[in-house]
Amino acid sequence: MTTPAQPLPSDADLRRLVHFSAGDGRIWLAGQRMVLVHMAALGSLRREMMQSIGREQTRRVLMRAGYASGERDAVLARQVRGEASLADMFAVGPQLHMLEGAVQVTPERFVFDIAKGEFEGIFRWDHSWEVETHVRDFGPQDEPVCWMLLGYASGYTSAFMGRPVLFKEVACCACGAPHCRIEGRPLADWPDGEALARDYEADPMLLRLEDLKSQVDSLRSTLEPADDLGPLIGRSRAYVAATALLRKAAGTQVSVLLTGETGVGKERFARALHAMSARADKPFVAVNCAALPGELIESELFGAEKGAFTGAGAARPGRFERADGGTLLLDELGELPLPAQAKLLRVLQHGEVERLGGTLPRKVDVRVIAATNVDLEAAVAAGRFRRDLMYRLNVYPIRIPPLRERVDDIEPLANHLLQRFAALHGKRVAGFTDRAIDAMRQHPWPGNVRELENLIERGVILSSPDEPVDVGDLFASAPQAAPVIVNAEGQLERGAPHDTAGLYDEVQRRGLSLEALEDALLKEAVHRAGGNLAGAARALGVSRAQLSYRIARAHERARA
Repeated sequence: MTTPAQPLPSDADLRRLVHFSAGDGRIWLAGQRMVLVHMAALGSLRREMMQSIGREQTRRVLMRAGYASGERDAVLARQVRGEASLADMFAVGPQLHMLEGAVQVTPERFVFDIAKGEFEGIFRWDHSWEVETHVRDFGPQDEPVCWMLLGYASGYTSAFMGRPVLFKEVACCACGAPHCRIEGRPLADWPDGEALARDYEADPMLLRLEDLKSQVDSLRSTLEPADDLGPLIGRSRAYVAATALLRKAAGTQVSVLLTGETGVGKERFARALHAMSARADKPFVAVNCAALPGELIESELFGAEKGAFTGAGAARPGRFERADGGTLLLDELGELPLPAQAKLLRVLQHGEVERLGGTLPRKVDVRVIAATNVDLEAAVAAGRFRRDLMYRLNVYPIRIPPLRERVDDIEPLANHLLQRFAALHGKRVAGFTDRAIDAMRQHPWPGNVRELENLIERGVILSSPDEPVDVGDLFASAPQAAPVIVNAEGQLERGAPHDTAGLYDEVQRRGLSLEALEDALLKEAVHRAGGNLAGAARALGVSRAQLSYRIARAHERARA
């Protein structure tokens, strides 16, 4: 039987089988007891296993657990849709995966014949819980991580077909793919079928403890870039590439050019580079070139002799001399005036500064780190920046990625900032809700890490003590979707908006009847749609004919 890219059938029959029995604390799915578990708890278990028995053993254990779950659901499929087509019956497994919140499944190719033992299935996965938890704890990966989901697909299909059918995850969001994708075939059709089958064979879990110990020791010895605020935090590919360049530069004397948008943390990168270098015990001096008046920049950078200008009553060393032996950060370098650029070039080339009003050059041993959010090539073309200085500084450029390119870094950064601001304000906060984490991952972050800092501090201040920070504590306006609730029969159904109680109280306060409330809503919807009935109908979630009928009925009530 072939059904390429056929959509899944309605899952209404499966949803009716889910019952919450609040009286005895049990959840049932077609007679099978189920348990709702926090995804964070599953992620914690996964993390503990990874740390205790290693990645490979954890992968195999979770695949076998998924396989067993899939086998049980294959039996359920025949119970639930015993009279349906084989394709609709098979769809029970993917639909249960979605109903359980594990992953969104989209069939792309589906060919099977139970009698002949033929099977070929290609399915797209989105929103895998395993990708989310694994990347949250371990960052982007080079190999797929949907181990339990993959085991489920293999166990379910094998039991459904009555013979071994195994899946491979050929693409995974944890590895940078836009979607996860799996392909399934009978065991005999896989060239490496024997190796795939071994993943589902039980084996001891503690055989590689010595290997793991050496891996842990190796990880502990890894040099992490840090400054006085602690290590720089991030594990996204773009961030890791930037910090790798930072580490390589740390043991040299090369001048570094840090580029990136406002708020990405260029000064923190500069301080971390200084802390990792041999100059760590020497001064770190930072100067914001954009914050100094143009007439004072040269004296601030290079110093001034007595009487060099009005008000110079004594000789004064500049920032270069103060940073002698250490590191000087020239922030917002693109704003440096052209005369100062010429003197800066001389310092970089000869290691000498000449104070304003002076004649004697002074030797300085300074490592220069420049930082800018300006496109220096464009500034050179516009005549605002010296080309020779750009070439001199651009020997070792490091681009710090904006936060929107480091989505996987948002949660660890947020948790780090949460601890810092909770300590600063003397407040105990129980982490973030899942909704808050999701909202932060979806936010475009025009202000980058600086904006994240502001939001986290706001969240700490607004949240209730000992409660997690929710999305409303972070963002001034956060839309709230209607929840899924349990009705009187113990079934899941879409509930009303969160503020139902408040709406009811407002209706009572105004003394409105149900008919008066409907009339007011109809009138307001038509008014906001500019008299367009079709637009008003869409806003209210009804058809145009239904809206016209209700408006006519309201007019009749008004005339009566």
